[in-house]
This record gives sequence, structure tokens and C-alpha cells, in this order.
Amino acid sequence: MTASHSPESSPPADRAPLGDGIRFAFGTLTVLPARITRWDRPAARTGMLCAPLAGLVVGLLATLPGLLLLLLGGGPLLAAAATLAVPAVLTRGLHLDGLADTADGLGSAKPAEVALRIMKQSDIGPFGVITLLLVLLIQAAALADLYAEDWTHGALATVLSAVTARLALTLASRAGVPPARPEGLGAAVAGAVPGGSARLLAALVVLVSAAAALPLGVPAALQCGAAVAAALGAAELLLRRCIRRFGGVTGDVFGAVAETAGTAALVVLALG
Repeated sequence: MTASHSPESSPPADRAPLGDGIRFAFGTLTVLPARITRWDRPAARTGMLCAPLAGLVVGLLATLPGLLLLLLGGGPLLAAAATLAVPAVLTRGLHLDGLADTADGLGSAKPAEVALRIMKQSDIGPFGVITLLLVLLIQAAALADLYAEDWTHGALATVLSAVTARLALTLASRAGVPPARPEGLGAAVAGAVPGGSARLLAALVVLVSAAAALPLGVPAALQCGAAVAAALGAAELLLRRCIRRFGGVTGDVFGAVAETAGTAALVVLALG
């Protein structure tokens, strides 16, 4: 999750229309056609509150190749691999790239300013490579287990993971979270979302996730709600570690937070 823009220096209006926020969310978090009409703090605030909506669309699109392969006789691992490819394509791999760069920065024993320069380099170091491999392996294994149960568990987990990953970005954009650099998407959205709004949205997503799984039974509903909560907890731990290590957040940190939350949600669901 990176961008070369920075917020407008002139003080904008306090609020941005919902349409501008949706375009901001889809334009920064996906490659889906969405022309960003405003690049200021109000648009960033509304846009990051709309981030789970972008996750919902990404998750629904991600289920299509997996379900098609299952219908054609493919196995759960093949379906899982195809499913995981869609979010990577729809984000140009930026979240995975951010995960790798953040791992390199955290893994280095350098001061914060040097670690930030390491993260900004175009190459990927050994920490990043190992982290990427392990995370993708865990995601594929967890999702394959869920597809092996039946297609509904795999599809629901795919959507839930995508929504939770973007919800973690909303929480990472809450007031009090500082940017590590004065430029980039991290600086544009860091601290833009009121803390109360972010927490209210998180509670709403937990409840909606549980309600969506009710047709599968009360235990499944409880597990889905718990998966979202646990995933957000894991993302919060990483976020706090990055703030201590780098002095704030960057676009790479946002990508790492999203991948951490999405992976944790899949693992919790696969344990059921």
C-alpha cells in the first residue's frame, strides 16, 4: 500500500462525500477502475472508513476462480491457490510487497531511519523472502482446509479474510497513529480516522461477520466473529511494534498489517 501523493497543504472541509471516500478506498487499495476525485484529509478519513467495502468486493471476486475450479473437479489446494492469486492481482501485490519490506525493516538491526531506507529499496532481502513464503504457505494451507470441508466454508473465509484485512487498515489509520515519513500514502491516511469511528466500525464488522455465518450454525457464527476479533488483535500487535521500531507507519506497514490480519483470520477459521 504505497503512493507518491501527499495530503493537500490547504485546510480542506471537515467532511468528504461518501462517493469521494469510496473512490479513495478503491483507488488506493485496488486496481479496480475508480478515479480519485479528492486527495485530502477528509477524503482519506472517509476512504479508510470505506476500506472494508473494498475488501468485500475483492473477497467476492476472489471466490470465483476457486469455486469454478472446484466445480470442474479441481482439488481444494488448487482452488485455494487460485483464490489467493486474485487479491494479489487486484492490489498489484502491494500488500505482499509491504509485508516483505516491513519484514526486512523489522529484521534489520539498524536505526529507524536506516530501516526505513531499507524498506524503501526496490529489492527484497532475506527476511522479506522468508516472510512472504511462510505467509503465503499458511494462507494456502488454511484456505485449502476450509475448501476441503465444503465450498461454503472456503468462500465465506475468503470474503471474511479480505474484509478483515482492510478493516485492519481502518484501525491503523485511527487518530494517534503517527506517520514515519512526511510523504506517501502512510502520511496521507495516518491519524485520519477518529478512534471512536474506527472501533465502532470494527464492532459492526464483527457482528455482521457472525450474522453472515449463522446459516452454518451458531458455532460457525461465533467462530467467524472470533476470527475477525483475533485477526484485528494480531494486526494491532504488529502495528504497535512498527510504531515503536520506525516511529510511525508507512505504506509498507499498512500492507503488512493487512496481510497479517487476513492470514490470522484464515488460520482461526481453519482451526474450527
